[in-house]
Amino acid sequence: MSRDPDGDPVEFRISLNYFAIPLGIAGLAGAWTTASAALGAPDWVSDLLFSISGVCWLVFSVLYVGERLRSRGAFRADREHPTDGAQAAFIPVVGLLLLTHFERYIPRGAAQAVCWILVCALAVVAGQLFAYWLTGQTSFPQLHPGYFLPLVAGPFVASISLSTVGVHTAARAALGAGMFFWVIIGGVVTARLITAGPLPVLAIPALSVLLAPPATGGIAAFIAYRSQNGTLQTTFLGIFMTMLMVQFFLMPQYRRLGFGLQFWTFTFPVAASANYGMRWCQSAQFLGWKGLSWAALTIATAVVLAIAVATVRSLVPVKRHRTPRPATELEPEQKTD
Repeated sequence: MSRDPDGDPVEFRISLNYFAIPLGIAGLAGAWTTASAALGAPDWVSDLLFSISGVCWLVFSVLYVGERLRSRGAFRADREHPTDGAQAAFIPVVGLLLLTHFERYIPRGAAQAVCWILVCALAVVAGQLFAYWLTGQTSFPQLHPGYFLPLVAGPFVASISLSTVGVHTAARAALGAGMFFWVIIGGVVTARLITAGPLPVLAIPALSVLLAPPATGGIAAFIAYRSQNGTLQTTFLGIFMTMLMVQFFLMPQYRRLGFGLQFWTFTFPVAASANYGMRWCQSAQFLGWKGLSWAALTIATAVVLAIAVATVRSLVPVKRHRTPRPATELEPEQKTD
């Protein structure tokens, strides 16, 4: 039990929002892994980032599950939350990202088994979410780009992990599932953004998630099809560049936001975009591609570090000092004998 600056007890409770932290760190770790292969970046950076993400993921998962087991129906209530429910997919998605790094330290058969367990967990969460949405329990104004995560970016990440452990046919199937739901969910969410008024302030960072589907889908296609720059990959690139341009015009809205835990929503799309951009630069081999790749990696790293530092600073309690009385206020005159 922690205490606030006034000394009052504050109950700490893990919500699904917390899993955006290991998700963003794992995304940045993946970008550094690509940089190690393409640019000769040091391997220890990705090792460190994946380790930090793994520790956060394990701690948050244990605390989250432990808290929810004490309350009947808590898991269902979280999953059916109108704005945060889609983040239930973060738990298996982070596990899949971690597996892409740590599978090298375990036997291939064990890695494939773990991968299938996490993919099935993601499929269960995504299926429950989609079934809930199909029954009309979510109102149109409550939709936001965060709904892309479980059914679009989730299958793309699953494809990446399946390819990493050598299950390429299933990886291509997962890629196809993500593309299907991208069309279905994307059209509905875009219609809401255009016609149903502004998003709530806390949901505005979710607009950055528009980058996640083309970035993760492009990475998945690179791995599943052994870096072949065919029609599919070019399509991903065109959509990604369009969404990237949209983000520049959204910057004024982002700058007006007050800092909070929701800022971690920015980290995974930014990191995945850097990862995808570096893969395209390495594939195209144009003049100056290494410099552009380093620039993308530097920007992504700076964004994640800045948000991490701001988060740590926000956790430090601010001491309240007593305001001294003005010098004009005189003490009562003491009586003298």
